[in-house]
Amino acid sequence: METESEPYVRLATLRQLHQVVAELNTARSLADTLQTVADGALTGLGYELAAVNLVRPDGDLVVAAVAGSAGAEALMAGRVGSRSSWERRLSMGERWGNLCFIPYTEGWVLDDDDVPQWHTAGPAPRFPDEWHPMDRLFAPMYTAVNGGGELLGVISVDRPRNGRRPGPWGQEALQMYAFQSAIAISNARLRANMQRALVRLEREQQALRASEESFRQAFEYAPSGMAVAEMGGDQHGRLLRTNDALCRLLGRTASGLRRYSFSDLVHPEDIGTLLRTSAEGGRAELRLARRDGTYVWVSLRNSVVADTADGPRYLLTHVEDIEERKRHELQLAHRASHDSLTGLPNSAELRTRLGARLCSRPAGSMADAYASAGGHPSDPHGFRTNNKEPFEGVDGFEGNTRAPFDHHVHLVAPAEGPADDGSKGLAVLFCDLDGFKSINDRFGHNTGDAVLIEVARRLTSGVRDGDTVARLGGDEFVVLADGLGTADAQDLAVRLRNAIIPPIRVEGRAVRVGASFGIGWASCGMTAEEVLESADQRMYVEKRSRSKANRRAAG
Repeated sequence: METESEPYVRLATLRQLHQVVAELNTARSLADTLQTVADGALTGLGYELAAVNLVRPDGDLVVAAVAGSAGAEALMAGRVGSRSSWERRLSMGERWGNLCFIPYTEGWVLDDDDVPQWHTAGPAPRFPDEWHPMDRLFAPMYTAVNGGGELLGVISVDRPRNGRRPGPWGQEALQMYAFQSAIAISNARLRANMQRALVRLEREQQALRASEESFRQAFEYAPSGMAVAEMGGDQHGRLLRTNDALCRLLGRTASGLRRYSFSDLVHPEDIGTLLRTSAEGGRAELRLARRDGTYVWVSLRNSVVADTADGPRYLLTHVEDIEERKRHELQLAHRASHDSLTGLPNSAELRTRLGARLCSRPAGSMADAYASAGGHPSDPHGFRTNNKEPFEGVDGFEGNTRAPFDHHVHLVAPAEGPADDGSKGLAVLFCDLDGFKSINDRFGHNTGDAVLIEVARRLTSGVRDGDTVARLGGDEFVVLADGLGTADAQDLAVRLRNAIIPPIRVEGRAVRVGASFGIGWASCGMTAEEVLESADQRMYVEKRSRSKANRRAAG
């Protein structure tokens, strides 16, 4: 007759068993699943030691997971027992349903076989159902219900916490757990096989004629995004199916995604990249829109599949989240092109931006070439056209009906002094701080660095959004400001000098630096180095022309 506590004990055990079975289905990999099976025998079934022996492709069984004893794990994990030895064990002892119990009175004959084990000697039992240290209990796992399928592995358990051999309820719970564990292990293997299937999918596109069920499982359980889209016809590119991973990545439902194609979701700047991606084996890195309006960087890889040999063809797209990698690449690119102290573009980036605005033809040669082709000699930019194909017959422009350097704004230095005609150009302001060295010498490099950071901030605040402020090195800065006349550039230099002069507070003290500016102009036909050298020379002329008193910079 049951005691009053037995129903409660069974209910508590059932709850624990339900919890550990739920955890089996959340493991991320086959190795995690096997360890969860071993751990669950302890937390859900009340044993102190458990091992999972998994059948290998050659038929032998390897100890894939151990729980409950670090010593047992060190001795047994990864070791292999032959199939013949395991079959001998499973054919001995007492049958408890699908379980195999070998009492200590019989198990001694197994001490010398090759199955890894962890047993210690102990005294004879004091009562009939007391657990002996040499008792063995095995729970086989099969690929089908009631042991009718192939052997998948064996769960071996030892040392029940209550010190007794399991009764009918405990036996039934262990059998149920072995059955659920077999399902979880089979699913984990399926997911691992799916990873290999995705690789084969790319390499053997024309051989993809797997059954709908196999494809469904590979598609639905893929760890990264997958989509099937129409190929050809009026609905080309429309999404037909999407998996859960893609829905989570984009924050959208599967039904909602069926209203779109990838061209509807791609960032406007990346539409050209998407269109250039070929259907068969095409790859692209671009941004897709999430439901909240943000964009995520992904890698797209396309394959073409068909339902049947002569059936309709579909586009299978694998979508991988590369947001972290892209963010890292952008950070590396920023570090390579920007000054680590001030955050401003560095010398290399300055030269790149300046060089991108310059072409090798000086303004005079462009005007001459254009005039000889029937254009107007006063048009220095070379963009004016007429009805006579203006560059036909001009050396280097045969057959060209568009202006040379199309989309290039030709740079010309505006006239200075009395000849100022009001033209605009790209001003290059070379800035050198006055008195900065004395601050470094008196107060140390930390104070000097703080001054450079504040000067960079003041310069950046004093220019327009489209202008460039760069740190050339040391205490030298350069400003690129387009669309300025000579008077505009001089006014800008004065404003920036006045912005730098006010005291800068560093660690409770006020320090001051001055600034000398040289204004150069970028003109096509010059190199970036020549432009910077010209501005640098003008800065030194300006510095020498001002007295030391006027170049105020104090600590």
